[in-house]
Amino acid sequence: MPRRARLARRAALLLCGWVAAVAADVLPRQDAVASAHPLATAAGLEILAAGGNAFDAAVAVSAALAVVEPYSSGLGGGGFWLLHRQSDGRQVMVDGRERAPLEARRDMYLDPQGAVLPRASIDGPLAAAIPGEPAALVHIAEKYGRLPLARSLAPAIRLAREGFAVDATYQRLAGFRADALRAFPDAADTFLTEGAAPPPGFVLKQPELAATLERLAEHGFDGFYRGEVAEALVRGVQRDGGIWRLEDLAGYRVVERAPVYGHFRGLRIVSAAPPSSGGVALVEMLNMLSGYPPEQLPPAERVHYLVEVMRRAYRDRARYLGDPDFVAVPVRRLTNPEYGLSRAADIRLDRATPSVPATPGRPAEGQDTTHFSIIDRAGNRVAATLSINYPFGSGFMPEGTGVLLNDEMDDFSAKPGVPNVYGLVGGEANAIAPGKRMLSSMTPTFVEAPDRVAILGTPGGSRIISMVLLGVLEFADGADAEQLVTLPRIHHQYLPDVVEFEPDALDAATRQALIDKGQTLAPQDRPWGNMQAVIWQRTDGAVSAASDPRGIGSAGLR
Repeated sequence: MPRRARLARRAALLLCGWVAAVAADVLPRQDAVASAHPLATAAGLEILAAGGNAFDAAVAVSAALAVVEPYSSGLGGGGFWLLHRQSDGRQVMVDGRERAPLEARRDMYLDPQGAVLPRASIDGPLAAAIPGEPAALVHIAEKYGRLPLARSLAPAIRLAREGFAVDATYQRLAGFRADALRAFPDAADTFLTEGAAPPPGFVLKQPELAATLERLAEHGFDGFYRGEVAEALVRGVQRDGGIWRLEDLAGYRVVERAPVYGHFRGLRIVSAAPPSSGGVALVEMLNMLSGYPPEQLPPAERVHYLVEVMRRAYRDRARYLGDPDFVAVPVRRLTNPEYGLSRAADIRLDRATPSVPATPGRPAEGQDTTHFSIIDRAGNRVAATLSINYPFGSGFMPEGTGVLLNDEMDDFSAKPGVPNVYGLVGGEANAIAPGKRMLSSMTPTFVEAPDRVAILGTPGGSRIISMVLLGVLEFADGADAEQLVTLPRIHHQYLPDVVEFEPDALDAATRQALIDKGQTLAPQDRPWGNMQAVIWQRTDGAVSAASDPRGIGSAGLR
């Protein structure tokens, strides 16, 4: 039988297996929420206890994170919400990614000589794209939730109005971005005290954000994208040099997209679709690994092979991926098992494949995104990754709104081949265009086995995809939720051509073996990522959840 026919037959058998497995599911015995902040986890559990489903809880957690993690996400940002509705098996990605303003242009961050202007796409209102999170929360509540939007937003409104005690993570990231925040009075007055990061225990109150959330709760889409809030946003942006117009906000729309699917070692992978690069790159890497299972290799060769797989997938990310509404993205080809095997064909176990040209290194920060995972007792589930890009986004807050704006314009390719703030290079597919969504690395994912399901994802900038890959591999080896979120991490993203790894992730012998193969090592002095995982046992209904110990989050069951 020809190889292509064998692959098709295998896919058909897998599909039949999934139908049988789903029919035999025992529903979850408990609801579960794992998020990057205990107060957001509590908000989700509160809404579930009030009779909401996983989708209502996702609205509550998203909004609460916007209040208590202003360095990671917010109403001024966007994200991807991967949904599974158990009653009919519907799986969909709600694309609430930000869009470029209508006055954006391809060369807007270049000087007259064609060089990229330093920090122009990072700090201030010119760096801000049109937010998508408020529209996504309204969409999810109205189309998939059971409770009124106002009920699901109530915990976030309470947190914004009454305040919460900041912690050491907030203090560190506010200090890291203090210069950008100090440049804009409303942001400085909200997030700093006397121009400096507040100490742990300081109670941060955001009454203007509470008022904006209340308008969203009362008026839905129009409460943010039209009327008083929209006018204040545009007025503030334009006053300080940005290019937003009222038409940008009124014209924003959520897009529902089919997820990216793949198979690996009896698992079905369900992940984010473009304009996220996450699902495509994840499936491509797993397809490469299917031809040479890494668990069969000695430790050093296993790491080397994983690095070479990452290198090739990130190279394709830079070359092919962008907003599918603007460019033709070859998703079917990139996720085809045969393509993955062909990409892996030239991997050598004795020698690294050089990535050229060399580029500058990345900044150390990587907490500037957030993730949560949810399942309810009906079997509905959500994996959501949200962002405002760099810590505290652009640092800019339009007067009177309480909304901190993103700097997601930096996720476009300001100039092909020139790295962004995370060292990622991009090509023509991700060039700036009016109304276009910028490429992302966010990778909310379901991993479905016949006997159990994992809901996972993480922040971490360009490292997100490699972290989720390692999590999928661990799940395939039988790991539980706690093991998924604690496993040591390595990363390679094609450029810069270095292997990054957490402290103690690689022993001395493995490091030397990688060097001997021509890999350039870049040990990191701090861990990275903040994975949130929920696992449901389809055979007996048991549910477990875990929050990454690298962060301050929590996991809760009810």
